[in-house]
Amino acid sequence: MKIYIASDHGGYQLKGELKDHLTSLGYAVEDIGAFRLNPLDDYTDFVFPLAEKVGQSGTSLGVVVGRSGNGEAIAANKVKGVRAAVCLNEAMAQKSREHNNANILALGSDFIDLETAKKIVNAFLETTYPALERHQRRLDKIAEYESRQV
Repeated sequence: MKIYIASDHGGYQLKGELKDHLTSLGYAVEDIGAFRLNPLDDYTDFVFPLAEKVGQSGTSLGVVVGRSGNGEAIAANKVKGVRAAVCLNEAMAQKSREHNNANILALGSDFIDLETAKKIVNAFLETTYPALERHQRRLDKIAEYESRQV
């Protein structure tokens, strides 16, 4: 499974540490940026390309890191086929995958430390979507609504 990872300046350090963590676990990781710390960069410049890759692939997952993760999730969710979730703990990450088939994890570096982030990422990547009828029905409605948007 391919994992895309991106951040702006607010998540730059945590992103690098998570990239190393994921690589050490054997995941194929592609860094979408930022590639240098620039306090004036915008998360949208990195999140949109990541979200497009995840949305088009259908099988890859993404991790975006900012100060809160909220802006990153909002931007990612503008891309067709993306279901991004802000998660602050392992349980949220598991539920985002089990109930919503989330394909992008958004993290806020202001609210979690490295060890917590690793646990959240691990939970997100290790949890599968069981496709229970009630959850799939809801996702189908979201996809149908999304398909009608211009």
